[in-house]
Amino acid sequence: MSDDRAGAVWIASLVRRWPDLVDELSPSGHGALRERRGGGPVGGTTAPVRLYVSDAVRDITDGVVELEEAVRERLGLRPVAPAAVPVRLRRIAGLLDRVAADPLLAPHVEDETRRMAARCARALGDPEQLVRLPGRCPACDCVSLRALPERAEIRCVNPSCRRVLETEPS
Repeated sequence: MSDDRAGAVWIASLVRRWPDLVDELSPSGHGALRERRGGGPVGGTTAPVRLYVSDAVRDITDGVVELEEAVRERLGLRPVAPAAVPVRLRRIAGLLDRVAADPLLAPHVEDETRRMAARCARALGDPEQLVRLPGRCPACDCVSLRALPERAEIRCVNPSCRRVLETEPS
């Protein structure tokens, strides 16, 4: 992404998708307990908690807390009160102009927010988005170039080629 505020894209994605991820923790409403004749509930009718969603919520929460603390420390700002994930993300977003001025901090913020946004999308069942690019693959001359934004790479999707053309340094 190489934009000075590239982390803003991933932060906005996380803020937008976070409520959906938290909602996925709750068992679905259509599995309410029924009662059988005689007054007792019929067991096994509530949906189980999906552990991969719980793990994603914990990972993203921990990541956002650690990222905010690291950003504030690196910028020489005092710690702030604990807050919910969307509030912390908005606070980080408010500091992105200052983050962009730090050559070590900016790529770290972008990488971490990209990682957390991808984790959120995977937990919600979204496949990685492929973006079609104009032009031809320099290796096989096919019009099969695609960008994978979550991986920050460009590759040929021609089955006989599959060459990775560009990858941002990690």
